[in-house]
Amino acid sequence: MNVTLQDLGPCRKQVRVELDAPEVDAAFVEVAKDFQKHAALPGFRPGKAPREMVLRKYEKDIEEEVKKKLISDSYKKAVEEKKLEVLGYPDIEEIQFGRGQPLHFVANVETEPEFQLPEYKGLIVRRETAAVTEADVERAIDLLREKQAQFQPAARPAQAGDVIVVNYTGTCDGKPVSETAAAAKGLTEQKNFWVGTTPGAFLPGFADQLLGAQAGDRRTVNVDFPADFVTKELAGKKGVYEVEVVEVRAKVLPALDEALAKAWGAESLEKLREGVRKDLQNELDYTQNKSIRGQLMRALLERVNFEMPESAVARETRNVVYDIVRENTKRGISREVIEQQKDQIYSAATHSAKDRVKASFLLQKIAEKEDIKVANEEILRRVHTLAAMYQITPEKFLKDLQKRNGLIEIYDQIANEKVIDFLQQNAKVEEVPAAPA
Repeated sequence: MNVTLQDLGPCRKQVRVELDAPEVDAAFVEVAKDFQKHAALPGFRPGKAPREMVLRKYEKDIEEEVKKKLISDSYKKAVEEKKLEVLGYPDIEEIQFGRGQPLHFVANVETEPEFQLPEYKGLIVRRETAAVTEADVERAIDLLREKQAQFQPAARPAQAGDVIVVNYTGTCDGKPVSETAAAAKGLTEQKNFWVGTTPGAFLPGFADQLLGAQAGDRRTVNVDFPADFVTKELAGKKGVYEVEVVEVRAKVLPALDEALAKAWGAESLEKLREGVRKDLQNELDYTQNKSIRGQLMRALLERVNFEMPESAVARETRNVVYDIVRENTKRGISREVIEQQKDQIYSAATHSAKDRVKASFLLQKIAEKEDIKVANEEILRRVHTLAAMYQITPEKFLKDLQKRNGLIEIYDQIANEKVIDFLQQNAKVEEVPAAPA
């Protein structure tokens, strides 16, 4: 077998394979024998039909099987001979094949990038010297009180922080809002509607124009719908609302006592403080650890440049675009707005995908060099964790992963985490003052 290799560009090779005629003929003989063993022809027991009859009946099938077998086997040998790390499947073309003739074919393949690992031990990272203070604990306790706040009727003018209960009717261009935007019936008229006075509540500027009003007052409220308003028919337009104030409700925080502690599942106020402090410390540790690992990856990515496989970048770009669209949809951004921003989304996704693919190859190569492996027990533990998260049985989740070859993805995730752990253990950490809050 003769194999020649040609570079087609970054991470692309052309493998040209030539197989001598005797090897082709030997493959024909081997495949024909196999067909003869299993052939069932009328008047003959399976495997007893004359060779000539089998060859006549299955001529095309035998030829196709020989071609498939020779190309598959010789391609694998060619890849091993040239020590190629191939990604995906080859694109086979220029096939010349026939009985008594040499086999010629070309395989265009995409390969892993070739690069030298930079120095990855002793990477410098910075950790902010931060600690949980009593003031932090008090702020967190106040947030817990805020979550249990009640709004009680107040016989006074509305103030910032209150909730104002109103009846309203809205118009746009002199017509009910629903005539401009049929789906916006809720913006046309409401009774006993609660409007918060915190920034961003309801429509921009709506609540601000009700401050100082009290029960029984009537006011005209003018609204400028933002250019990116979720209801596109109203985007950039002006609205006018006739508002009747039904009631003003003031925020009342629960007392800082044992009852508050028990409401949050703590035995006492002191135990509540201990739990809050522990949660804040865990959050601080997580934030610092995440920052360090992010710095490590950025430092590693900056130390080497290499061309990456187009298909891997394209595949990861699709994944990132999907994630961005899904997150924006969850935030309530309409399909129309997402479509308008598709160029920016694709540009951001491509940049992110390149970094992800580059990081993947770097971490994989470090794992090979440091002999970092993942045990089957580690994969099974991750499968059980993910199954519990998705609320399905581990057995079913494992079968689903096996069907789509997803266990490789689980292996890679764990391996990458272990490599970053290794980088973190070997990093040089510099303590720096915490940035102002």
